[in-house]
Amino acid sequence: MTDAPPRTRWEAVCRAGRLTADRGVAAVVDGQQVALFLLADGALFAIDDRDPFSGAHVLSRGLVGDADGTPTVASPVYKQRFDLRTGQCLDDLAVRVHAWPVRMQDGWLEVGTP
Repeated sequence: MTDAPPRTRWEAVCRAGRLTADRGVAAVVDGQQVALFLLADGALFAIDDRDPFSGAHVLSRGLVGDADGTPTVASPVYKQRFDLRTGQCLDDLAVRVHAWPVRMQDGWLEVGTP
Protein backbone atom coordinates (compact mmCIF):
# COMPACT_ATOMS: atom_id res chain seq x y z
CA MET A 1 0.00 0.00 0.00
CA THR A 2 1.30 3.45 -0.86
CA ASP A 3 0.96 6.37 1.52
CA ALA A 4 -1.99 8.63 0.76
CA PRO A 5 -1.91 12.43 0.91
CA PRO A 6 -4.07 13.85 3.74
CA ARG A 7 -6.93 14.97 1.46
CA THR A 8 -7.23 11.76 -0.51
CA ARG A 9 -10.69 10.87 -1.83
CA TRP A 10 -11.26 7.11 -1.66
CA GLU A 11 -13.16 5.31 -4.41
CA ALA A 12 -14.58 1.83 -3.71
CA VAL A 13 -13.59 -0.48 -6.55
CA CYS A 14 -14.59 -4.03 -5.62
CA ARG A 15 -15.32 -6.38 -2.73
CA ALA A 16 -12.29 -8.11 -1.24
CA GLY A 17 -13.59 -11.54 -2.25
CA ARG A 18 -13.35 -10.62 -5.94
CA LEU A 19 -9.54 -10.58 -5.78
CA THR A 20 -7.30 -13.61 -6.26
CA ALA A 21 -3.94 -13.63 -4.50
CA ASP A 22 -0.94 -12.91 -6.72
CA ARG A 23 -3.08 -11.97 -9.72
CA GLY A 24 -3.92 -8.54 -11.02
CA VAL A 25 -7.26 -7.05 -11.98
CA ALA A 26 -7.95 -3.89 -13.97
CA ALA A 27 -10.37 -1.16 -12.91
CA VAL A 28 -11.20 2.37 -13.98
CA VAL A 29 -10.57 4.88 -11.21
CA ASP A 30 -11.15 8.58 -11.73
CA GLY A 31 -11.09 7.99 -15.49
CA GLN A 32 -7.76 6.11 -15.40
CA GLN A 33 -7.11 2.40 -15.93
CA VAL A 34 -5.51 1.02 -12.79
CA ALA A 35 -3.96 -2.41 -12.13
CA LEU A 36 -4.86 -3.74 -8.66
CA PHE A 37 -2.95 -6.49 -6.89
CA LEU A 38 -3.54 -8.54 -3.75
CA LEU A 39 -0.49 -10.55 -2.75
CA ALA A 40 -0.57 -13.88 -0.90
CA ASP A 41 0.62 -12.11 2.27
CA GLY A 42 -2.40 -9.75 2.12
CA ALA A 43 -0.49 -6.72 0.80
CA LEU A 44 -2.45 -4.48 -1.60
CA PHE A 45 -1.02 -2.44 -4.47
CA ALA A 46 -2.35 -0.30 -7.29
CA ILE A 47 -0.35 1.05 -10.24
CA ASP A 48 -1.24 2.41 -13.67
CA ASP A 49 -2.38 -0.40 -15.96
CA ARG A 50 -0.67 1.13 -19.02
CA ASP A 51 2.69 -0.40 -19.89
CA PRO A 52 4.87 2.59 -20.90
CA PHE A 53 7.00 0.42 -23.20
CA SER A 54 4.20 -1.02 -25.36
CA GLY A 55 1.47 1.56 -24.71
CA ALA A 56 -0.98 -1.28 -24.00
CA HIS A 57 -3.12 -1.47 -20.86
CA VAL A 58 -1.79 -4.84 -19.71
CA LEU A 59 0.10 -4.55 -16.41
CA SER A 60 -2.90 -6.04 -14.57
CA ARG A 61 -2.24 -9.22 -16.59
CA GLY A 62 1.45 -9.32 -15.73
CA LEU A 63 3.34 -11.90 -13.73
CA VAL A 64 3.53 -11.05 -10.02
CA GLY A 65 6.88 -11.79 -8.44
CA ASP A 66 9.63 -10.67 -6.12
CA ALA A 67 13.03 -9.09 -6.77
CA ASP A 68 15.20 -9.28 -3.66
CA GLY A 69 12.21 -8.62 -1.39
CA THR A 70 10.59 -6.03 -3.67
CA PRO A 71 7.08 -6.99 -4.84
CA THR A 72 6.96 -6.71 -8.63
CA VAL A 73 4.84 -7.22 -11.71
CA ALA A 74 6.41 -8.06 -15.07
CA SER A 75 4.68 -6.71 -18.14
CA PRO A 76 3.26 -9.51 -20.30
CA VAL A 77 4.47 -7.68 -23.43
CA TYR A 78 8.21 -6.93 -23.11
CA LYS A 79 8.71 -8.31 -19.58
CA GLN A 80 9.97 -5.16 -17.83
CA ARG A 81 9.44 -5.41 -14.09
CA PHE A 82 7.78 -2.70 -12.01
CA ASP A 83 8.01 -2.21 -8.25
CA LEU A 84 4.41 -2.53 -7.01
CA ARG A 85 5.12 -0.16 -4.11
CA THR A 86 6.46 2.77 -6.14
CA GLY A 87 5.80 2.08 -9.84
CA GLN A 88 9.53 2.29 -10.60
CA CYS A 89 10.68 0.15 -13.52
CA LEU A 90 13.49 -2.08 -12.25
CA ASP A 91 14.86 -2.68 -15.74
CA ASP A 92 14.99 0.98 -16.86
CA LEU A 93 15.37 3.46 -14.00
CA ALA A 94 14.29 6.34 -16.25
CA VAL A 95 10.76 4.88 -16.41
CA ARG A 96 8.06 4.67 -13.80
CA VAL A 97 4.27 4.29 -13.65
CA HIS A 98 2.02 6.00 -11.13
CA ALA A 99 1.47 4.12 -7.85
CA TRP A 100 -1.97 4.76 -6.38
CA PRO A 101 -2.86 4.72 -2.67
CA VAL A 102 -4.93 1.63 -1.91
CA ARG A 103 -6.62 0.22 1.18
CA MET A 104 -9.20 -2.28 2.37
CA GLN A 105 -12.16 -0.63 4.12
CA ASP A 106 -15.20 -2.55 5.40
CA GLY A 107 -14.52 -5.41 2.97
CA TRP A 108 -14.07 -3.12 -0.05
CA LEU A 109 -10.85 -2.42 -1.91
CA GLU A 110 -10.55 1.35 -2.24
CA VAL A 111 -8.20 3.38 -4.41
CA GLY A 112 -7.22 6.91 -3.44
CA THR A 113 -7.52 9.82 -5.83
CA PRO A 114 -6.35 13.39 -5.36
